[in-house]
Formats: sequence, C-alpha cells, structure tokens
Amino acid sequence: MDNRTEVSEFLRTRRARISPEQAGIITGAGHRRVPGLRREEVALMAGISVDYYARLERGNLTGVSEDVLDSLARALLLDEAEIQHLHDLTRAAQPRQTRGRKSGQDHSVRPSLQRFLDAITDAPAWIRNRRMDIIATNPLGRALLAPVLDDPANRANNARFVFLDPAARTYYPEWELGANSIVATLRTYAGQNPLDKELTDLIGELVTRSDTFRHRWSAHNVRFHRTGTKRIHHPDLGDLEFVYEGMDLPGTPDWTLYALTTEPGSPTEERIRLLGSLAATPVSSDQPKRHR
Repeated sequence: MDNRTEVSEFLRTRRARISPEQAGIITGAGHRRVPGLRREEVALMAGISVDYYARLERGNLTGVSEDVLDSLARALLLDEAEIQHLHDLTRAAQPRQTRGRKSGQDHSVRPSLQRFLDAITDAPAWIRNRRMDIIATNPLGRALLAPVLDDPANRANNARFVFLDPAARTYYPEWELGANSIVATLRTYAGQNPLDKELTDLIGELVTRSDTFRHRWSAHNVRFHRTGTKRIHHPDLGDLEFVYEGMDLPGTPDWTLYALTTEPGSPTEERIRLLGSLAATPVSSDQPKRHR
C-alpha cells in the first residue's frame, strides 16, 4: 500500500464526514460543492495555512510535528483509534525509519500458553494474529468456532470466513457490524505494519474477491477491537450472546487473546455448558481436531 495514497484518502474521508454544523461553522444558504468541510475550513481550525494543509492532504507527512498532528486531530474530530492511525501513517512517511514489522513474526504456540488456554474451562477463548488467523483455542473456543475452522477454504481465518463464506451471514446475525469491524481493524493493523506482506496479501485477496470488502476498505475507517458484545448463531446451539474481552500478549506482540463470557443465568450460559459437555467428548480420528 502506498503511504501517500493512504494518507491522502484518510484525511480526505475524515474531512468529508464532518458537517459545518458539527465543526461549529456558520454557513450561508448557498450551495456547498463538497461534502463535509472545505480544506480552508480544516486549515483554519487546525491553525495552519491552506497551502500546508493541501500538502498534507496530498499525502506528504514528511517532517510534520506532533503539535500539527494534534491540531489536525482536533479539527477533524478524530477518535482514539483514528489519532493512533494518523501517527502510524506519519511514522511510515518518515525517511530512514523502521516502517513496521515485517511478516513472519508468528511463532509456534508455547506449551505454557496452550495450557493457559485449556485452563479456561467456562468460557470460549482463542488467540488470533493481526491477519485474523485463529492461532490456538481452548476446547470451548474450538467448538464455538467450528464453522470458521472446519471449512479448509477459510484457512482458519475469520476475515476470509466473513467475506468469502456465505455461512458467515447466518453464523453472525449482526454481520454488517462485524464486517465493518473486521475491515476497520485490518486497516488499523495495516497502518501499524505496512511491511507485513502476509497482511497486505490477505487484504489484496479480499479486495479482489469481495465487493463488500472493497467498498468498506475504501472508507478508510479504523478501530480498536478491545471489548464489546458479540452475537453468534451456532449451528448446534442456536442464538448466543457474549461479552468479549481482547488482551494483547506482550510475549508475541502480533497476537491477541479473546475470551467470551455470558450473563449469569442467561440462556447462553446454559447453552455454553452444553457446548462444554460436547467439547469434552472424545473425537474420533475422522473428526476435525483443535486448530493449533
């Protein structure tokens, strides 16, 4: 991905989404030719010249100071994830700088880490990397994620499942929200790691094969995937509702551990107990085993 293009499109789409009213700008009754704010309005609110802002929106962030980035973030009403993304893009634009980690950083799951996962007995848990590959699970996580893991075409990758497997729209009842989240999260990771070839290859595959992914990718949205509600329609258990928590693993920075909990006394809690019983049943040699 070209950094200048990424910067230009990110700033342009952030500017286009802000109405003059949101920015506290009083306008006349005349027709505005551009959606959102004009360049000169952003420049005024950021305290920089119009020519300098135009240079930034052309994708040139070389030598931009922290103060200018902070002012720009305030003018464009950026949230935490967007501010971090702007800083990531700025770091990638600087000469003679390390521009993110290359791919190939994943390692085999440490036995102690797998034991930790397996010790979580009442909640589905798994580890994924920044390319949405599911690296390891506990038994409940393996049983819950069976539709993702059992089809070889998905290659244990949740992004492929969501955008290329028709079963995803049944498995995820709130598919639109989930699809938006995955694209925004991948965009965040791509800004942090522009040299991750496996990540850019995945994005290229999805852009090529999925119109719905391509449309969302062009929006340049970013987000942190830390906590929230997840609804799943499991083929054996029906509708389930969880609260998820994401925890980064400092020993392997590209990996995140996710655990799903249920409301005490809820139907989902009862169904997860049933799933736990099924997951504890020994599998025969011709059944899929837990993905490592």
